[in-house]
Amino acid sequence: MNKSIDKPVEIRKGEELNKQKLLTFLKNKVSGFADEIEIKQFPGGFSNLTYLISAPNPELLGTRQEYVLRKPPFGANIKSAHDMSREYKVLSLLEPVYTKIPKPIIFCEDEDIIGSPFYIMERVKGIILRNKIPKGLDLTPDHFKKLSTQIIENLADLHSLELEKSNLISLGKPEGYVQRQVEGWIKRYFKAETDEIKSMNLAAEWMQSNMPSKTTTAFIHNDYKYDNLVLDIDSLEIKAVLDWEMSTVGDPLMDLGTSLSYWVEKEESSGLQQFNITWAEGNLTRQQFIEKYAELRNVNVENILFYYVFGCFKLGVIMQQIYARYKKGFTKDERFAMLIHLVRACGQNAENAIKYNRINNFH
Repeated sequence: MNKSIDKPVEIRKGEELNKQKLLTFLKNKVSGFADEIEIKQFPGGFSNLTYLISAPNPELLGTRQEYVLRKPPFGANIKSAHDMSREYKVLSLLEPVYTKIPKPIIFCEDEDIIGSPFYIMERVKGIILRNKIPKGLDLTPDHFKKLSTQIIENLADLHSLELEKSNLISLGKPEGYVQRQVEGWIKRYFKAETDEIKSMNLAAEWMQSNMPSKTTTAFIHNDYKYDNLVLDIDSLEIKAVLDWEMSTVGDPLMDLGTSLSYWVEKEESSGLQQFNITWAEGNLTRQQFIEKYAELRNVNVENILFYYVFGCFKLGVIMQQIYARYKKGFTKDERFAMLIHLVRACGQNAENAIKYNRINNFH
């Protein structure tokens, strides 16, 4: 089973860090830090870059301490989506009230160290399920039914966190959140547009005319999906939720819509299936997802069509922004060349949902 633990690899060309400057910073700022480090990179993800920092453990000879470093992608200028200080603040506020996070250790805003702000947190070892079942891990439909149900239960727990005493309320401005999000993501899309995609244009127009009049408020993750979860090797229980950079306080159904956009079903785009393992047999469907969520939180989800269309559009915009950076030469990662096809797939899901007036079974 240990072979299934998410493992780092050699650093991608062009994404190296200044090892000596980083070591000097850590020795000065982290008590008892070792005299040398090893740096590797976690290969997954299309947004912020994630590295493993390994150092000898001065308190236990022959062992190593492991940390995770997070930084924005090279060439990124989308401040709200790559704000390291914000992600560090979120983890710091969550630490007293929510156990399923990596412990935050230190934030650095000095860009002279590795070329951008970054923060360091503890490494939580476990399984991260991406777009296929890891070798050596036997996951049955029953496993996926239990896993997908657990994922929904944990999202409901996040949305139920107390806001005032925890000061999580300081992370956002809930009044007018839905309108700001719709207008903001539409603006981002057209700013990053490289190809005319009629389904994305349709979704943008439809959302502006179909915003819900009543909303509620909760702490929301905003990028909640399988591959942002670390699972226990033996029990497959959630040990930690990762990637908190877009967390805020707003309408929890917006968070639900984002998760649903990633929740690709078996008969849908093979391209989008690479972002989640929800297509594997046993996972709850999107419709079952919202029914379970509504039951857990006793909330009305009659407007879920709007939130799903928003989620599809938002995911399309994220892919479009990354693709635009690739087209402009800010990143050389060849994985990004195919993202325009995924923007189209996101737009098509949004268009189908509007056409059929439902969030799945588009036929």
